[in-house]
Amino acid sequence: MDGKRYVPVVDGHQTSDGGRGRKFQRVAGELRSRMTDGTYRLRSFLPSERDLAEELAVSRDTVQRALRELADEGWIASRQGSGWRVVKTQRIQSATPGATRSGRGATLGPLISEAFERPEVTLDVYTLTSESLDAHIRLQVERIRAGSIRPERIELRVLLPSESLVMPYPRNMDDRTDDRPRERLWAISRHHTQSLRNKLRELVTEELVGHVDLLIRRAPLVPAFKLYLLNGVEALHGMYEVTDRSMELDNGEVITALDVLGLGATLTHHVKDGNPDSPGSVFVDSMQTWFDSVWNRLGE
Repeated sequence: MDGKRYVPVVDGHQTSDGGRGRKFQRVAGELRSRMTDGTYRLRSFLPSERDLAEELAVSRDTVQRALRELADEGWIASRQGSGWRVVKTQRIQSATPGATRSGRGATLGPLISEAFERPEVTLDVYTLTSESLDAHIRLQVERIRAGSIRPERIELRVLLPSESLVMPYPRNMDDRTDDRPRERLWAISRHHTQSLRNKLRELVTEELVGHVDLLIRRAPLVPAFKLYLLNGVEALHGMYEVTDRSMELDNGEVITALDVLGLGATLTHHVKDGNPDSPGSVFVDSMQTWFDSVWNRLGE
C-alpha cells in the first residue's frame, strides 16, 4: 500500500493462542498490566471473580488460577469474604531532579503514553519476555484507534534472551532437570512477541500509522534487569528480583520455582537534558550505547 511500511523481523518461532492451559497466564498478564498502569491502584479491590470471568470471556476456574498466580507472586492478597486487594504495584523513582511530571510518572504506563504522543516514536526495550511491553503497546494502539494520539512513525526494537541459553531461572527448586518452567517462559515470550506483531501490523493495515518498524532480536545474555529507552531522551531501568515462589504449570501441577519478578520491581527514571555531563544525560547515553552494542554485536 502506498506510503505504508511494516517490517517485522522476529525470532522465527510461530505461536498459537489456542489455550491448552495458557488462558490463565494471559488473564494473569492482563491483571498485572492493570495494576502497573494504575487501573487497579494500590490497596484497591479487584472486581469479583464472576465479573472478571464475564469481562475477559473465560471461566471462573481460569480466573481463580490467574488470581492464585498473582497471589503467589505477591501482587494481591485476600481475606475470606473480603475479595482480592492489590498489595503491590510498579513503582518508579526519578533519578533526575524535577524530571517526574506532576501527577504522571508514578507508573510505567503514563511514561509510555507520553512517549507515544510524539509524531515519531522510538522505543528500545531489553526484557525477559515482553509481557508487560505487549500490554502497554496494546493500550497505545487503542489510543491511536480512538484518535486521541496520531503518531506518524513508530520504531520498536525489542531485545530478548536467546532460547539456547541455559537459564538459571525459572527452574524447579526440587528438580534441576525439569525443563517445564523454562518451556513455560519461552511460550510466554513467543505469545507476546506474536501479539506485538499482530497489533502493530493492524495499525498499518488500518492506515492509522504511516510507518511501523518492529525488530526483535535475541542475545545470549541472561537478563538481570529490564530497560526501556524512550525517544532517545528517557530511560527506565529496573533490576529483576530473584525469588522462590509457587508456580502453576499448564497441567495444573504446582511446583516451587526459583524465578524473577520484574513487574513489581522499582524502576528508576532518568532524563537526558541539555547538559551532556549531567547524571541523567550520562545514564541515558550510556544505556543507549550498551543497547546498541548488544543489538549490533550479539543480537540474532
